Formats: sequence, structure tokens, C-alpha cells
Amino acid sequence: MHFIILQTFVWTFLAARESSRHMKLIHQDCLAGMQDMPDESIDIVVTSPPYNLGIDYGTYDDTKDRSSFVTWCQDWASEVHRLLKNDGSFFLNVGAAPANPLLPHQLLLALTESRPEFILQNTFHWVKSITIQTRKGETISAGHFKPINSKRYVNDCHEYLFHLSKSGTVPLNRRDAGVEYADKSNIARWGHTGGQDKRCRGNTWFIPYDTIKSRDKDRPHPATFPVGLVEQCLKLHGLQDDTHLLDPFLGIGTSAVAAYRMKVPHFTGFDIDENYLAVAKERLTKEEEDAAQTLL
Repeated sequence: MHFIILQTFVWTFLAARESSRHMKLIHQDCLAGMQDMPDESIDIVVTSPPYNLGIDYGTYDDTKDRSSFVTWCQDWASEVHRLLKNDGSFFLNVGAAPANPLLPHQLLLALTESRPEFILQNTFHWVKSITIQTRKGETISAGHFKPINSKRYVNDCHEYLFHLSKSGTVPLNRRDAGVEYADKSNIARWGHTGGQDKRCRGNTWFIPYDTIKSRDKDRPHPATFPVGLVEQCLKLHGLQDDTHLLDPFLGIGTSAVAAYRMKVPHFTGFDIDENYLAVAKERLTKEEEDAAQTLL
């Protein structure tokens, strides 16, 4: 992979075999960085901001008072609103703590009731771990979760993914992000299928983390989402020849990896932590190396 350092804090990657693809990893506060970008230049935003739950991010202080945190979120979300095209999608991942369960909803209300207003178009539940009982009576557990040692709270196995847009009417590629029918007879039974073995996946997404050997080495960030979650958002919104994906809180580059794998033409990500950006750069370089190996 070729990379060009435009400034001391900007890495621009040009895919070696695809000169039309550009990926910018920017070491800068997203609020300041987004202010330099033109209006309605972004098609899709997928991001997960700090949750204000006292998580140790290293550079960022995750212990603001609630009012200051919400105001800060409104500030950067206003820039997202300005940058987003009228038919664009903003996927906002927000988690909570059992002792602070209202945070995602309070943030959502702040972004949909203050100007410029977003419209909540869909609410998705990112399920990280689940246990189900089959029709045969078998109990199956899958995924990963962080155990909670409490007499009051149960283990928290999901997070919210709010799909926001400017109008609430953005068309989505439901089947592209869908699943096959378990009962194939439904394909012919229901006229809306059009004969295709694909249905809408719904708003409950089981997307577990990849199994890792070392947290410090393989996932050196306290609050990440899996590549598959970003890929699902991209499939649902759909990609064009000039699609531009933005992640204001890039972290260790998960959304950038998803953009690379799905051949998104343009990607921009911001983060204030230089160490996280270095990891993101390493991950993209490895993606390029792995892609090159498949061609040998």
C-alpha cells in the first residue's frame, strides 16, 4: 500500500491497485477537522463516540458532567448534519452501563430535538452475545460479553445502533443486508420476495467480536465495535462509485478496515490519539498485504 503524508497529522492511503480509492486517517479533533470539510460531502457516517462512562481511552477524558457531554455531542453532530448528504445515513453506536441505562436515549433525544435536527429512521440492537433454545430443546450460546459481578444487574449483552437521517425517508438496500429464508417455501408463498431467497434481516443484529488471544495486542482500545457491524451498515445503505464514508471517532481503525474490505471509494477518519491511529495504519497495511497474497 502506498501512503502519502500530506501533513504531519494526516495519513492518506492510496490502494496500490486502485488509484480511485482514498483513505484519510487524520490525527485531529473531529470537530475542528469536520469544519474544514465541504457541505453535503458525506454519504455515510458510522461511528461510536465516547460514552461518558469513565472508560480509560488514554487521551480523552470520559468523565464529563452529563450536560457538558450532551452539549459536546450536539456540537460534533451538528457538523455531521452539515456534511451529510440529504440521502445520507448516520449510524450512531451508543452503549450504556447498567447503572446508567438512560444515556443512549438521552443522547438520542438531544440529537433529534435540537437544531439541526436528525430524524430517527431505524433503531438496531447490536447483540454481542446470546443464548437460545432450539426447537429440539438444545441450548446454544454464542458470542462474547463482559461479565458483571452484581446482585442487581444482569450481564449487558447488547448495544444500540441508531440510524439517523435528515428526512427519515432514505431508501435502504434491505435485501443486500438481509439473510436467506430458513423456510424456502416462503419464497414462493410471499409475493414480495420476487422469487429471491433473501429477506430483510430486521433490527436485531447478532454480530460477535472476533476471538482474540491478547487484548493489548489484538484490540488495544477499551471500546471498539467489530468490522462486521460497519459492513452491515454499508450494505444496508448501499455503495456507489463515489461513496464517502466518515468516522469522526476512528479509534484503532475498525471502520477504515471495513471500508477497505468493501472497496468504499473514499474514507475519512479522525482521532485525537496518535497511538490509536498508528494501530489503524498497521491494520490497513496488513489488509493490503493480505489482499496481495490472495493474488499470488
